[in-house]
Amino acid sequence: MANDLMDKIVSLCKRRGLIFQSSEIYGGLGSVWDYGPLGVELKRNVKEAWWKSVVYSRDDMVGLDAAILMHPKTWEASGHLTSFADLMVDCKKCKKRFKAEDLSDKKKCKECGGELTEARPFNLMFETYHGPVKETAAVVYLRPETAQGIFVNFSNILDSSRKKLPFGVAQIGKSFRNEITPGNFTFRTREFEQMEIEYFVNPNDADKYYKSWVEERFDWYLNLGIKKENLRKREHKKDELAHYAKSCSDIEYNFPFGWSELEGIANRSDFDLKQHSQFSGKELKYFDDKTNEKYFPYIIEPSGGVDRATLAFLVDSYNEEEVKGETRVSLKLHKDLAPTKIAVFPLLKNRPQLVETAKNIASSLKKKFVCVYDDTAAIGKLYRRQDEVGTLFCITVDVQSLEDKKVTVRDRDTMQQERIDIEKLEEYFHNKL
Repeated sequence: MANDLMDKIVSLCKRRGLIFQSSEIYGGLGSVWDYGPLGVELKRNVKEAWWKSVVYSRDDMVGLDAAILMHPKTWEASGHLTSFADLMVDCKKCKKRFKAEDLSDKKKCKECGGELTEARPFNLMFETYHGPVKETAAVVYLRPETAQGIFVNFSNILDSSRKKLPFGVAQIGKSFRNEITPGNFTFRTREFEQMEIEYFVNPNDADKYYKSWVEERFDWYLNLGIKKENLRKREHKKDELAHYAKSCSDIEYNFPFGWSELEGIANRSDFDLKQHSQFSGKELKYFDDKTNEKYFPYIIEPSGGVDRATLAFLVDSYNEEEVKGETRVSLKLHKDLAPTKIAVFPLLKNRPQLVETAKNIASSLKKKFVCVYDDTAAIGKLYRRQDEVGTLFCITVDVQSLEDKKVTVRDRDTMQQERIDIEKLEEYFHNKL
């Protein structure tokens, strides 16, 4: 049943222009995905909802957009060059590759029963060259996380923004990990986008802010429509923690393939700024004018995946119901996330007056809302198309509209219809949206 739901989601994404396989005409590139015309709108809405929540609605946050390519010393200081690796094994028979930690039997292939090679480290960073000639260029890496861009800019942000502790830096950006076993559609991919916060605090206050960020990030998903029974918090055990972390909690979602991490919130202690201060030779301590002392701040890090969040919203909003003997599929996305807010149709496309009126309405509403016009099918099919991509309201211009200057507005979730004056449509949708 779970796999059936995932198959339906993948099919819907392809059919309705949400998500495509990358380079599909060439056979595709494994675990790399392209967001189509509607998918890019959904993903953009997820990012805007996050940014509005963690930056615009707070006084203690600023934003950053750091470069993907960074000085290689960055990854030496962070420990990625020596420890950012998984143990990998290969099957000598079927040639498939696995993460050793995912195997219960370390000697036998779980796919074909063949003999496995000895486990060996595999660094997850993509390597490239910085400079015009490969032989003389410096080796650099595509960043495996966005966090380090914030840490190395700590002094720049502090000096330019004049922020006082506690304060945070938010960033949305692409990261790259050469995963051994990616999969589950867009859940685990080699190229992905992160929404990450580094929140700098006095070490004495770290536990308090860690707990408050766990609650705030959990509530964000609920506020955007995720069903509470599909969301949970899981605190890491001591043997799960990274060597620098004091504590960590995952916000997990019940995907069709099981409970999996949506976002992690970690108390990273003062490890990061200490490391970069040591390796760069630059002073990265914070001067606290309240206590008249210098120290390395502790860092609370809420880190979530844009692609994972988008997938969770898709799965959670997917709905099937029987209407007049037919299965109606809809995405009951939160109004802030729906790719399209309003769709406008003429009841009959062979009536020029209806088409002209519908196009004029769509053109007018586009100035304030994400609105589309469509007349490429019968009215029932047009409704089904918009339901499948989560469009909140559908407007139908019919013959009566030419007389009473009113149109029929249908609500996606309730399917109730109202006759609304054309002149009052903007006010109506302003109140709804």
